[in-house]
Amino acid sequence: METAFTPWQSLGGGALIGLAAVLLMGLHGRIFGATGILTGLIAPASKSDFSWRAVLLLGMVSGPLLVLAISGSFPAVDVPVSNLMLVLGGLLVGVGVTFSAGCTSGHGVCGLARLSPRSLASVLTFMAATAVTVYIIRHVIGG
Repeated sequence: METAFTPWQSLGGGALIGLAAVLLMGLHGRIFGATGILTGLIAPASKSDFSWRAVLLLGMVSGPLLVLAISGSFPAVDVPVSNLMLVLGGLLVGVGVTFSAGCTSGHGVCGLARLSPRSLASVLTFMAATAVTVYIIRHVIGG
């Protein structure tokens, strides 16, 4: 399994995530944590709380439609695992988000920018778990 090297797309995506985080903090005083945004959308505290979360989530999921409108085709996505593995991975991420009180966007983008010790510990844990997982899948299991 080979990982595609896409520095320009990665830089552009990272810049847009950073811009979204800064705008959300500047305009609403809120931290851009995708899991917290989704959780608050499911159980909003108020109508205005629901509105900004819905608009943000709509923007996050409409990206492929924008790519389709500009390029004439959807972005290529190759996920070389079964649906069962995707569900299992999603459940593991959910457990991790619960134990770390946030997700990679909340801790990695916003928490580190605020010099949060809890976010630093969470990001180090995320990265170590990712490295171990990739090693096991690629070199031990042979996926």
